[in-house]
Amino acid sequence: MFTGIVEELGTIVRRDDLSDAARLRVRGPLVTGDARFGDSIAVNGVCLTVVEHDAGEFTVDVMAETLRRSSLADLGAGSRVNLERAMAADGRFGGHIVQGHVDGVGRIVAVTPSEHWTVVRIAVPADLSRYIVEKGSITVDGVSLTVAALGADSGDAWFEISLIPTTLSETNLGGATVGDPVNLEVDVIAKYVERLHPALQESGSPNLPGVSDRGVRGGTGAE
Repeated sequence: MFTGIVEELGTIVRRDDLSDAARLRVRGPLVTGDARFGDSIAVNGVCLTVVEHDAGEFTVDVMAETLRRSSLADLGAGSRVNLERAMAADGRFGGHIVQGHVDGVGRIVAVTPSEHWTVVRIAVPADLSRYIVEKGSITVDGVSLTVAALGADSGDAWFEISLIPTTLSETNLGGATVGDPVNLEVDVIAKYVERLHPALQESGSPNLPGVSDRGVRGGTGAE
């Protein structure tokens, strides 16, 4: 499990395309410092397994399914990538629950800089928009972020994130441009709630969305 707090901005140093997979060699001295064979490292939000490591670099295998469902297919030598080691049991939970299982690929449709932050608007695949809520958490290329706004243009859903200078300088989102693909992982809790909802209806539970005063809608907690 990860928390979406990027530890290092790494670099792809080599890509080898195989018949049904790709092998990536990644430069990341910090995350490689205590790496062992079989460890998990998130690369742009995708949980991958270390198969080799030495001299500040590590190698991962990316199967065809992962290439098809994430933006890793677009990576090549020189690409900058966000890196995070799996969370230690005694670590600080700095972001939110991140599995490293990408739900879909969004696309940047607007980048609006201001004096102290930059607002990035990202188009969302239709099947993911229902899991995204204003002030909720979302993972973008492995970065835990807060949804600042939601909307739709001609029926196409989008959300916005506000990036502080540290995020801009310490992650690859600082170089984001219109048209770039980004890996999205929605809050896993939202997916479990959706999965459980039909069972709650069948059981006659009174705590259904729109009914409970502290349930899915209308919670009283401060943002």
